[in-house]
Amino acid sequence: MQCLSRAGWRLYSALLHGRAGHIRPGNLCTSAAAGRGATPSGHDTGIQVYNSLSRKKEELRVHSAAAATWYSCGPTVYDHAHLGHACSYVRFDIIRRVMTQFFGIDIVMVMVITDIDDKIIKRSKELTMTPLSLARAYEEEFKQDMMALKVLPPTIYMRVTEHIPEIISFIQKIILNGHAYSTSQGNVYFDVQSIGKRYGKFTGTFSDINTEPADSNKRSPRDFALWKSAKPEEPFWVSPWGKGRPGWHIECSTLASSVFGKQLDIHTGGIDLAFPHHENEIAQCEAYHQCEQWGNYFLHSGHLHLKGNEEKMSKSLKNYITVKEYLKSYSAEEFRMFCLRSKYKSAVEYSKDSITEARNTLKIILSFIDDAKAYLKGQLNCQPIQEDILWHSLNKTKVNVKAALADDFDTLRAVDAVMDLIHHGNRQLKTVSKEFQHARSPLVYGAMVNYIEQFLEQLGISVHQKQVIPIVIIQAPCSTHIWVSFPPYVYLSSTFYILHVCLVCCIK
Repeated sequence: MQCLSRAGWRLYSALLHGRAGHIRPGNLCTSAAAGRGATPSGHDTGIQVYNSLSRKKEELRVHSAAAATWYSCGPTVYDHAHLGHACSYVRFDIIRRVMTQFFGIDIVMVMVITDIDDKIIKRSKELTMTPLSLARAYEEEFKQDMMALKVLPPTIYMRVTEHIPEIISFIQKIILNGHAYSTSQGNVYFDVQSIGKRYGKFTGTFSDINTEPADSNKRSPRDFALWKSAKPEEPFWVSPWGKGRPGWHIECSTLASSVFGKQLDIHTGGIDLAFPHHENEIAQCEAYHQCEQWGNYFLHSGHLHLKGNEEKMSKSLKNYITVKEYLKSYSAEEFRMFCLRSKYKSAVEYSKDSITEARNTLKIILSFIDDAKAYLKGQLNCQPIQEDILWHSLNKTKVNVKAALADDFDTLRAVDAVMDLIHHGNRQLKTVSKEFQHARSPLVYGAMVNYIEQFLEQLGISVHQKQVIPIVIIQAPCSTHIWVSFPPYVYLSSTFYILHVCLVCCIK
């Protein structure tokens, strides 16, 4: 588990065990008067954020000053993670770091691993292995990919298959509250009509209404599955409605509610998840809790697509680059700078040119740091420095960076402000002949270097630090064998290569 501050740990423990006093989960529900997309009351973080619920930029207020609650949709682990996934997770990792490092907000984050799903079952049959073995192997690979990209782990991961009883109980209460129904075939569906106009918060903005395939078992084509009856040779769990397994949307609602209760501060995911997934999550949670507004802020990241291809990067479209393929040529720092150079909710085009631009940005920064440190050491003989101009530029940069990050996490503007500071610094680092000795001004350049390095570190970019990734033993997608990851400890532009070898099949 990731380390929390003392205050953050107290909130997490209290939420988990229902002992939070005035922040008890049962007391966290936004009042009915707030309405859909209403700005909640609470602790003002000093940040303005675009809220997909209200479809406007508004103050980010969290219920407790002790820590913000954050639920992140995790992966469905049936295949390798690609750069489309990575872009979303890195962007939200940047936002998380901004909140904690620049604004001092502790965050309790939950991420669910979907380890039972139609795609997992189909893929496991193709590889002649059990769905559980497949899921565990790709879950571990996902975590390694995120570690390689320097994405901080959530406070806790939660696997769907380890919480089936809670999911069944969650469904039962939704039925009891009059918002779901079971069928003679052993399926359970959410009754969309039962919540009237409260359904449709994200339709019309992100997507047309795409319902699940029509089923004669449903009362309405818009209804969606909470519980699916078992098919032959598929994993199943025993429930009051017969053998089956959970629907996709109910997993997130149940597990987020099991930790955070009736009220969630922040919910994040890719823009393609807004409808129907997040729409259905909201419907389920508000039907279960009888709550007017469950999640207060929904943040959605834009798609990543390849140059010349308007479609998002996707496994189904066969237009993707895996994280491991990317790391053979480029570094985690370069990909993070690529993400910093765009607004998180905007679509972004990936190409050799765009990643080279990110690489060049880092080179300019590192070159300035090296030159400034050489000046500090007396290794560069420069003309007299106009200190007042540089001190003014540094102070102005600090103000502009904080303002940019407070404005819906505008990292593009923040990076531009730092690059402008570097431009002013470089203009005065002009070497002259050693015959001419001038008074030196090391203090201002030392302060600039400290600030720039701290800025990068706070956003997850290590300037010179090398990392060692330990050997990890995991299950391989070749039946019951295992992978052993051997890191050769090669450091090339901050890129680390992990060689996966199956000890039995010698699959690499």
